[in-house]
Amino acid sequence: MKSFGEYIRKSRKEKGLPLRKVAAALDIDTSILSKIERNERRATTEMISVLAKSLGKEEKEVEIQYIQSAIISDLGELNYLKDGLKNTLKTL
Repeated sequence: MKSFGEYIRKSRKEKGLPLRKVAAALDIDTSILSKIERNERRATTEMISVLAKSLGKEEKEVEIQYIQSAIISDLGELNYLKDGLKNTLKTL
């Protein structure tokens, strides 16, 4: 599974968007977006809707990628991650 940063970069390049345009839409410096794409910094949840609009994606798709990447990045090494996620889903 690719990271959220890799997903953003791939989507941006497929759309032919320069880094500066997406960064401007997010109201952040290009260096910050570059760090997000290289997984040196994490995107915020507030960025999801702007990224979806900028990249021509459904917000749901972008949010799912964000959640998946965050879970794997933060908890992916845990032995009982699947069981924990199953129990969590039962409570939602």
